[in-house]
Amino acid sequence: MVKKSLRKSIEKSKSNDYRKIADNFYNGSETARTFEYWNAAGVLIIHSAIAYADAITIKYGGVKSQGENHYQAVFLLKEILPDTDDNKKAFNHFEKLIVQKTSVSYSGNIYNKKDIDRLWNYLNKFKSWAVKILNN
Repeated sequence: MVKKSLRKSIEKSKSNDYRKIADNFYNGSETARTFEYWNAAGVLIIHSAIAYADAITIKYGGVKSQGENHYQAVFLLKEILPDTDDNKKAFNHFEKLIVQKTSVSYSGNIYNKKDIDRLWNYLNKFKSWAVKILNN
C-alpha cells in the first residue's frame, strides 16, 4: 500500500491567491538577486516554486501539501498530475529546488551568484511549466 502525501483541503478558488503569492516571491527573488542578497534570493526562489506547486495542486485537487517536510509538495504534485514527459521534467526541477531549501535557509552555508543562477534556472523552467498548467 502506497502512503499518500500529507495534505490539507483548500477551496479550489484559492488557487489564484497562491499563484499571486508565487509571483510575489518570484519578483522578490529578482530584487534580491539585483542587490546580491544571494541567500535571500535562494529562499524566495524556493518559496516561489512551492507556491506555484500549491496553486496547481489546489486548482486540480483541492488540496495542498502540509507539514514541515517540503518534499510533501513534490509527492503531492506527482499524485495530482499525470506522469507525462513534460510533467516529469517539471517535477525534477521542483525537486532540485526543494533539495536546497534547508541549506539555503538554515545551514549557515553562504550562497553566491553561481549557486543562485542555478536555482534561478530551475525556477524559471518550473515557473514556465506551472503557468502553462495553471492557464489550462
